[in-house]
Amino acid sequence: MSNKPFHFHTRFYLVKLLGDKAKNPAQLLDGIKKVPISSIYYHTHRFLQQHHYLSPEPPNDFAYWLSNILNLKPLGESFASVDVVCFKDMEALRAQFVKILNDYLAKGKPIVDCPAGYEFHFMGCLTFVLPTPHIANNRKEFAEALSKVSINSLYFHIFEARMRLCRDENDFAAWFKEIGETDLAKEVAKLDPYTITLEGLREKIIKMVHKYGKS
Repeated sequence: MSNKPFHFHTRFYLVKLLGDKAKNPAQLLDGIKKVPISSIYYHTHRFLQQHHYLSPEPPNDFAYWLSNILNLKPLGESFASVDVVCFKDMEALRAQFVKILNDYLAKGKPIVDCPAGYEFHFMGCLTFVLPTPHIANNRKEFAEALSKVSINSLYFHIFEARMRLCRDENDFAAWFKEIGETDLAKEVAKLDPYTITLEGLREKIIKMVHKYGKS
């Protein structure tokens, strides 16, 4: 059993226009192949944090553009059917999108251009991770700190942990396991954060921690 405290961190990102745009599926394929991986992440995951008061399925900017701008409904549905939250590795997600577009283009269907001004603009982001003053040495302190940290911190430790560490476990579950709270760790690890708002997720984790008694 470890006595290592949990240090809460937060993150923010600077969104930038990459200068790459697409007006048809072929150009979208070229862009997806070459943009930095942060762009793939941005276009598939950003909604979760920006609209944390809602709890929809995570949208997919590529699918939206294909379906609603180019009116390529079947292709857009193929993109929308990709369960992006199951991918811990963003390169694997990129490869899946590339495959879908390659398969589509291999059928020799006409290339549809979007109307002028409705091109798909690839965005990227620079992520900055910063420590917060909140530190927990046990369950009680963890619950108190979790009630105070920002949504950005919660998002970082729950959602981005999977991509950062390429594992199924979030930071909270990993720490509970490390300090010997294996049952609590299992419960937190089993949470599906994509079916609940971030505030709802915060409340649920705090209740789980309290359920295991005072430290």
